[in-house]
This record gives sequence, C-alpha cells and structure tokens, in this order.
Amino acid sequence: MSEERFGEFVLVRRHEDGHVVELALDRPKAMNAVSSEMARSIGAACAALGGDRDVRVVVVTSTHERAFCVGADLKERNSLTDAELVRQRPVARGAYTGVLELPVPTVAAVHGFALGGGFELALACDVIVADRTAVVGLPEVSVGVIPGGGGTQLLPRRVGAARAAELIFTARRVEAAEASELGLVDVLVEAGRDREEALALAARIGANSPVGLRAAKRALRLGQGLDLRAGLEVEDAAWRAVAFSGDRAEGVAAFNEKRTPQWPGE
Repeated sequence: MSEERFGEFVLVRRHEDGHVVELALDRPKAMNAVSSEMARSIGAACAALGGDRDVRVVVVTSTHERAFCVGADLKERNSLTDAELVRQRPVARGAYTGVLELPVPTVAAVHGFALGGGFELALACDVIVADRTAVVGLPEVSVGVIPGGGGTQLLPRRVGAARAAELIFTARRVEAAEASELGLVDVLVEAGRDREEALALAARIGANSPVGLRAAKRALRLGQGLDLRAGLEVEDAAWRAVAFSGDRAEGVAAFNEKRTPQWPGE
C-alpha cells in the first residue's frame, strides 16, 4: 500500500493494485472539522483521483476513532468577516463537489459523528457503510445556516422530500439503527468494522470493468430527476460508449472462456 498526502489533513492510500483508493480525512485534533485548508485538500485529492484512469473505486474514511467528520470548522467560520466568508464559499463547495463529481464509484465508511458537512461528504458518495456507533444529521438550521454542501438536494433524493424536510428542519441527530431504517445509510455493520467492510465492498466493485463502472455511474447520476424517456436516452448514450470498448470485448471473451477478465480499461 502506498500513501500520498494532500496538504496536512488529507491522506490518500492506494490499496493492492491501485484500483481501490482510500481518501482518509486526517484532522484528528478537530474531529475532522472541515477548515478552508482541509476543503482545498479534499478538492485537490479528488481532482487527482478523478483524472487517474487506474482508479476504479474511492473509499472515503476517517482516521479519528470517534468521528467521521463533525462538519464545517465553526471556529474558523466565527473568525471570518462577511467578505472573507464570500471568498471562502467556493473553497468549501469544492470539497463537496469534488467528492460528488468523482467519475468512479465511491463508498463512505462512517463511524461516530457524521454531522453537517461531514454527513454531506458521505451523502456525496454512492454508497454509505456505517457502523453501529454512527450518528448522522444535518443540524445547520440550529446555528442559523442551512446545509450548504449538497444536503438539501442529496438527502431528499435518498429518503424523499418530506423525510428530508423533517430531518433538516428539526436539526436532529439520528443514531445508526434508525439511520439504517430511514435509508440515511445503506449498509450497517458492527462497531469498528465500517472501514474494513467498505474496503471489502470496494474490492468487489473494483473487480469489474473500469469502463463499465464509469459509464454506469454517469448514467445513474445524469438520469436522476429526468423523466423515464429522457433517462433511457441517457442510459443508451452510456451503453453506446461501452458497447465497442476493449473492456466489453474482454468481458465477453472471459465469460465464454470461463476465466477472470483482464480489463484493458479502455
């Protein structure tokens, strides 16, 4: 396993053959509160990973024992003037859109607190694996703002408009069991196993065609919110992009020859 650091607070670990990559939030002294510097680092790491054709899956994890991420760094926010806050806004957005726009499947490994912007980083992923210590929520209205990292748009897409409204308006924290029942997280595992299970899931995903994975993600994301007819056109365009690829040829050949595919990734 190789490691690369983006700034002080983000660690990228490449597992095994480099197809599964871990983006680790690593600001333990602040329970991974997202400062401007950390937001820049998340955005930079995502830009690098998004352009790396060897990457098939990204797993977002935390190095803190009791938290995934507690959200925005409110101590920093409290020190900003209005003008500074305006300038900081694109930096903050860059972290969340960086994760959201990764072209490969993404898995969040959540334990402990995942609140506000921390939960929004998880919501930006395709699948959320959480252990039984997880506590999630979007408490922004309790401090006079609103979810600004995609929460008002991503949460209703997961759980429906009314449920999202209740959670955002009440600012309440949701513990793991209820979070699983409501669909706020996708896979619930025993305490301490979120990272292990997320990496195992990523390995299963990463065994598949990299061309197929990227095209399937593109179709899933672009089709959200469209009517069925338009969504099927998005799917057809994605199918055409992979139908004549080297991966498709190799996949069919490997199936017929009863062997493991050796994906060319093109």
